[in-house]
Amino acid sequence: MKNGYLLAAVVGVLWSLTIIVCLTIVMAFSTGLPVHPVWLAAIVQGAAVGLVALYVPSRLLGILISFALVLGVSFMQPFGISLSEKSFAQGVGVLVLVLGLSVPLSIMTKGMPAGTLTRHQFEEGIVRFLTGFGYVFFTAIVVVPFYVMLMTSVKGQQALLLNPLDFSIEWDKGWDLFRSYQELFTQYNFGSYLLTSFLVSVATVAVTLLFSVPGAYAVARLRFKGQAVMSRSILLIYMVPMIVLALPIYVGFSMFGLRNSLFGLLLIYPVTTIPVSLYMLQGYFRGLPAEIEEAGLMDGLSRLGVIWKITLPLSLPALASVSLYVFMIAWNEFLLAFMLLDDPSKFTLTRGVTMLNSSEVPRQHLMAGAVIATLPILVLFLGLERFMTKGLTAGSVKG
Repeated sequence: MKNGYLLAAVVGVLWSLTIIVCLTIVMAFSTGLPVHPVWLAAIVQGAAVGLVALYVPSRLLGILISFALVLGVSFMQPFGISLSEKSFAQGVGVLVLVLGLSVPLSIMTKGMPAGTLTRHQFEEGIVRFLTGFGYVFFTAIVVVPFYVMLMTSVKGQQALLLNPLDFSIEWDKGWDLFRSYQELFTQYNFGSYLLTSFLVSVATVAVTLLFSVPGAYAVARLRFKGQAVMSRSILLIYMVPMIVLALPIYVGFSMFGLRNSLFGLLLIYPVTTIPVSLYMLQGYFRGLPAEIEEAGLMDGLSRLGVIWKITLPLSLPALASVSLYVFMIAWNEFLLAFMLLDDPSKFTLTRGVTMLNSSEVPRQHLMAGAVIATLPILVLFLGLERFMTKGLTAGSVKG
């Protein structure tokens, strides 16, 4: 294995199997064709393209040779069916297959000698392959389910019944593609669910910060009896599964008339978010220089004034991160909303999506509801992900 040509061939085979499986799934879902991996061809072409990447320094020449190998080894059927069936889609698939094989393998074998490898060169080749495999694998397990959900939401009922595994786009339908989304807002009151979820999530963020900021500051800065125990036990609430607390919460809320009310949700949601907010913020507050706050106290500020005018402005990245995290928890929460809300006029979005899981409601409506519930929080997370990263790592290294 510690010969360059052997490692290139093995890595090429493994990478070829990875790419052909992913591409076959994509081709099947996007075209509805009965495609399938040609395993023997994938193994041979992977080993061959790996050796080409090792021995041919020119990337363009390597791509051309790989193109010939892919078509030749598979006898002009790289996806197990004739290229005459949906030629354009298969042509794009072949192009992606060739580029997906030759370019990554040329990167993986870059600087690798054909002869005996040192331990460093061998491990570097393995790490490059595992890195590429990780990118492809984790992208696939995230993108493929979302793609299936999105494509199902724009399919017609007849098309779903004819071929449930055909997730291609019916371009001839025009704007009627989005009919299920239109019906969700006009017939199923999804606009109200979106607004309710947004208001509940924002209110949960506000209540959580109202309690967690002074609590985290007290644990991080003040000295009192039981401080160490409190600091270490903040997250103990997560040791108790929410399903265990479901029945007591339901009984208690029913007794006090809080069931089927948004106020009841605003009482229980912060209970699930305040502990993690306390944990995140106390780490950040400990990382701030105490001398700045001491200077504020010497200038006549009260402790609350120090928090408001000094600590909070310096903690904006952590506050943004905590707010995003809490918003995501409240937006996606299902169990409590399902258990406590019965009035459709008060449903949150997740509760409204559950209502669509019925034999009387077309499946594309359920998928459209899932897309509506997922897309806003996905966009919000991708846009503000850097703040979450800063907040999660805040306080991990002492200054």
